Amino acid sequence: MRVFRLSRKKYANDLSGKGAAKFGNRWNSKGVEMLYTAESRALAMAEVIVHLSIASLPDDYMMIEIEIPRNVEIETLPTRRLATGWNTNPPKLNTQNIGDEFIRANNNCVLKVPSAVVKGDFNYLLNPNHKDIKKIKIIEITDFPFDERIFN
Repeated sequence: MRVFRLSRKKYANDLSGKGAAKFGNRWNSKGVEMLYTAESRALAMAEVIVHLSIASLPDDYMMIEIEIPRNVEIETLPTRRLATGWNTNPPKLNTQNIGDEFIRANNNCVLKVPSAVVKGDFNYLLNPNHKDIKKIKIIEITDFPFDERIFN
């Protein structure tokens, strides 16, 4: 399975999850390492673009294509575990607790979760501390200039 990640150039080869740990996000608390990926390039872009403006748009974004081999089990989050308003901004503690527990349990390397930005699409959270992370490889890294019409 291929998943995608949009990242600044200096972090393009980094699958450590340390960036997410610095600040925390929807699916992890500050201090919890996790790597966010998306099921498509378009979703990867949407997940990043909601945090940017034309004034703060960096010109060094890279699209990272990542291969998750078939022999790496993907856990799926049951939607019944999501609280009402789970997808609001700022993120709720409920979703952070779910992600933190996924990392702590260390049962699987990948967790499939719904996108808070694009209803019906999915993100794949990678546990950089799981033994299977070494099976997951970056396939391709390409420049990804944003089309400025997105902000008009």
